[in-house]
Amino acid sequence: MRAAFVTAALTAVGAVLGLLRDQILARYFGAGAETDAFLVAWTVPEFASTLLIEDAMALILVPAFARALARRGAGAQPGETLLADPVRALVRHTMPRLVVTVAAVAALLVAGAPELVDLLAPGLPDPALAVDCTRLTATCVLSFALAGYCSAALRAHGSFLAPAAIYVAYNVGIIGTTLVLREPFGVRAAAAGVAAGAVLMVLVQAPSLVRELRGRSTPSASRPATDGPVTDGPAADGQVTAGQVTAGPVADRPVADGPVAGDGGTLLALGMIAPVVVFTLTRQSQTLIERFLASPLPAGAISHLNYAQKVAQLPMTVSLILCTVSFPVVARTLAAGDPEAARRRVERDLLLAAVVVLVGASTVIAAAPQIVELLFQRGAFDAADTAATAGVMRVYALGLLGQTMVGALARCYFSASRPLWYPAVAMGCGLSATAVAGAAGAQLWGAAGIAGANALGITVTAVMLLCGARRQAVPIDVRRLGEGLLRLATAGAWATGAGWLCARPVTPPLLAAAVAALVVTGVFLLFVACVATAPDIPLLPRPRSRSRSRSRSPSPPRSRSRAARGSRTARTSPRRTPHARARRAAPPAADPAPVDRDVPLGRGPVR
Repeated sequence: MRAAFVTAALTAVGAVLGLLRDQILARYFGAGAETDAFLVAWTVPEFASTLLIEDAMALILVPAFARALARRGAGAQPGETLLADPVRALVRHTMPRLVVTVAAVAALLVAGAPELVDLLAPGLPDPALAVDCTRLTATCVLSFALAGYCSAALRAHGSFLAPAAIYVAYNVGIIGTTLVLREPFGVRAAAAGVAAGAVLMVLVQAPSLVRELRGRSTPSASRPATDGPVTDGPAADGQVTAGQVTAGPVADRPVADGPVAGDGGTLLALGMIAPVVVFTLTRQSQTLIERFLASPLPAGAISHLNYAQKVAQLPMTVSLILCTVSFPVVARTLAAGDPEAARRRVERDLLLAAVVVLVGASTVIAAAPQIVELLFQRGAFDAADTAATAGVMRVYALGLLGQTMVGALARCYFSASRPLWYPAVAMGCGLSATAVAGAAGAQLWGAAGIAGANALGITVTAVMLLCGARRQAVPIDVRRLGEGLLRLATAGAWATGAGWLCARPVTPPLLAAAVAALVVTGVFLLFVACVATAPDIPLLPRPRSRSRSRSRSPSPPRSRSRAARGSRTARTSPRRTPHARARRAAPPAADPAPVDRDVPLGRGPVR
């Protein structure tokens, strides 16, 4: 519990610092050609953090270190030499190879920066600036690999404080370097800050890792790697990414001893993590398509997409916390052979997450200009940038329900004991829809058309994952859940309109955003409460009823004298008619349903 609390607190701090970082970039560099060039260069650390910190590195090394620690504890001898220690042997075997390989990749990216920029954004207004920034950000590939290595090793040792602080250090490095070097170097200072922040990610963990490696026995307080979060949650920008699905039983799967076990163990480990990695990289590729399509548009289009996406995804970040916490519970329930309990938990979490994200999305749509003005409109970020970003943000918000469903349903698929490729296939179909619709939308509506294509593509993926869930480990009732989501979306539409009407005449942006949030929340809940009397309402859990539990509990046997008195009373009491007996036997309409069943709000028990 303490580790989870510390991790959540540091994750929140990292998210706040990520928002502050974006505000500093908007203040000093605005939303123009300079920021577009930096964001293209930032594609490298975005992908590197997903692959080297949040997915592949953790999935391979956390189980390997956990087994090495178990061997150390089982076979530690007083006179054992340094070379015989399995944990140090694992480090000695894997770290040099990792450093050499990743350093070569980083050098290749630095040398091929011009070609990489042409590939990522062929129509960029200032490709030379993007090349300079890319060469600076490419150095973070080596730092990210070392940071991911340290994080995996520390989590296997049961140490979560330092790994949870890496994105705090990362954003501090970017913010500090940008503020110090922005005058002589411009936006290149932000790219240098990415490199500096990546180094800080390693330095904040290195002392803790050295202390753990010097220990000779497994710490008694250390928990198994799967008890704590395998990933930190938000990526470098404070967003929740799909890499969080690795926090469950993937590390529990029977994988060989990693690199120490030879090629067979390595191939088996790669086979286990490949579906997760491909799914995550495919989802991350949406950013590639957006920046590729936006590069020929007028300067600032990439920046408007970036700022709009960061703000619009905040409700999704909050909604996915619930699913992230319940993911290990679902995995354990499936492992215990109770798919029905897992289904109830997943359906409840999906509906609750939908409520949170729809309220947030409705608020974003209703008060988008006021929110952007409040967060970014200062310095080089002018009113025109606010209007453009707000328009894109409203379109992005249309896909937030799909984003949440993809993030939540992926956890259901990856709860299974075998690797599943269907989520990656569904994500590929959604990515294709984004590319095709984005190419047409960019020509017609510019950045807003690209945002609409993003919403369409992620919605296609969500529908495919929802339809395929009934055949997977968690047998979700797709029809019932789909109807519930549709009614919640209807409530969100009404709440959006009410929030927009109430926030429009309010001048101060902070007050307007607050009014919109309050009105949206009130109308949404009122709509759900009123429509709950209709026959088709999404199933939500009802609290356990004590009276029902007492009525269902077995009563103690009666004594013979009491039974005799009861029989005498029955003989002397008036005889009831069949109609009276039927009414007596029927439970009242407000009687709650059994505690192990879900009932619609505002309806009687399911009989």
